[in-house]
Amino acid sequence: MAKQVIEFLLTQDYVSGLFVDDDLGAFPGTLPLSAISLRGAAVTPRPTIVVNFRSFSTGCDEPVLCAATVADTTLQQGQGMHGSLSRADTMNFMAAIGPDFKSGFVDTAPVSNADVGMTIAQILGLDLARKGNLVGRAIAEATPKGWLPGVISGIQRSEPSANGLRTILVYQQVGLVRYLDVAGFPGRTVGLPQDSAVLR
Repeated sequence: MAKQVIEFLLTQDYVSGLFVDDDLGAFPGTLPLSAISLRGAAVTPRPTIVVNFRSFSTGCDEPVLCAATVADTTLQQGQGMHGSLSRADTMNFMAAIGPDFKSGFVDTAPVSNADVGMTIAQILGLDLARKGNLVGRAIAEATPKGWLPGVISGIQRSEPSANGLRTILVYQQVGLVRYLDVAGFPGRTVGLPQDSAVLR
């Protein structure tokens, strides 16, 4: 049945990328759930198929600032929901001030909301018990004695489906922490590069 559902979803214009439970195997046009760290040991049931919704620019000069997403929500355009893997939904602004942070420092390494708690714990000298692997990292480079970590950039591509669609994921990694930049089908996700390096 999963194969039939996937084949149907690949024909829908609101879809821009599919992620499938690793246990079901590989399907053309899709990537595994593990690629986006949704394969874990949480108490909540693991999804079988995750749909990334299509996004598009509404026409401003900076598409990530005026993107709209076709999604199953009651929110109106402009209310925001971070419900897709478009760059408009994955790009966040973060700032910190105080004696525990560098002054005027712009962090070029990727960071996420999950890193905030680990950073505060490090500043306070707390040793938090980790529950699972998706706990983020301390943003040590933003502290007075910190330095920029090594960052690995990567692209993961599915095999093309029968209709030529392929899910592409662009990510960055610091140590064991993976940051999702953008994912979806080329031409259907705001911020997904469409150059040959990404498509091949």
